[in-house]
Amino acid sequence: MKLMQAIGGAGNGGAENFFIQLASAFHSADMDQHLVTRPHEMRDSQIKTAGISHQNLKFGGALDFVTPHRLRTISKTYKPDIYLSWMARAASMTPSGPFPKLARLGGYYNPKYFKKCDHLVGITPDLCRHVIDQGWSKDRVHYVPNFLNWKPKPPVSRSEFSTPEDVPLLLALGRLHTIKGLDIAVQSLVQIKDAHLWLAGDGPLRNSLEELAIKCGVANRVRFLGWRTDKEALLATADITVFPSRQEGFGNVILEAWAARTPIVATQAEGPSAYIDHGETGMLSPIDDINAFADNLKTLIASRTLHQKIVNRGFLQYEDGFTEQIAVQNWQTLFRKLT
Repeated sequence: MKLMQAIGGAGNGGAENFFIQLASAFHSADMDQHLVTRPHEMRDSQIKTAGISHQNLKFGGALDFVTPHRLRTISKTYKPDIYLSWMARAASMTPSGPFPKLARLGGYYNPKYFKKCDHLVGITPDLCRHVIDQGWSKDRVHYVPNFLNWKPKPPVSRSEFSTPEDVPLLLALGRLHTIKGLDIAVQSLVQIKDAHLWLAGDGPLRNSLEELAIKCGVANRVRFLGWRTDKEALLATADITVFPSRQEGFGNVILEAWAARTPIVATQAEGPSAYIDHGETGMLSPIDDINAFADNLKTLIASRTLHQKIVNRGFLQYEDGFTEQIAVQNWQTLFRKLT
């Protein structure tokens, strides 16, 4: 089976990173595939290192007529059995051809961008419901969750970021963007004595988050780590993963926390609500509720029993449904069904 995949994302966010993970998993399973991506130095290097067939296209805006033409040419040459696009921009440029055209949905996108697709693949049941409610027939919508290929690493030294060994350490992973709700994490520190917060990521809100930390009087307990490639080591170092998103289609951070055996405190955004069982595999609070978020953190810090229960059950949840082997089987089953 020959698989052609296309993604037009320019950044280094969750979808782009998972694209590499899934392509690598397919490669390990000896699947024949060809990738078409927007140029990105780190992503291109990862694909080259993995040894996967690949080329770059611009994936520009509405006036980019070259990329759709080149995609048609590539598909005619490669002759895929399945075509899989990622995110709205690539989906809107899906070429015509005698093969099933799929798009993976990691968020609540406008269905108008997916008119050229035959099937949509949602990573949560609620995303599938969303597109069905928008008029897609059930037989053209499929559920395939994300996965995680976890390779534990030793913790980093807390002293690297001037953090005492004997204080609760909270860790947030992701873009410093409004939808990630990291201002809630910063403000919650006011209510949690001695706790420190590490923010691993970068984005447009860095300056405002730094100013907020100063305003709240917790700047001495907040560390901005910038973009990191050692999330396994960071999760091994932290006591609690914080995930206060305002909007989240899935959130691979959930799987990463489960696999790392680091309990997670999240908000009731779409993704976390679909997968986290409050008090069992994590803690949930209403979106933008600082007090409730802080209370969950304090409860988890105070109870070693609860901490261990969430760690154990979260890890079992990961092993039962979100490993690489299970994910590849899920995708291959879908591909066989559609071809």
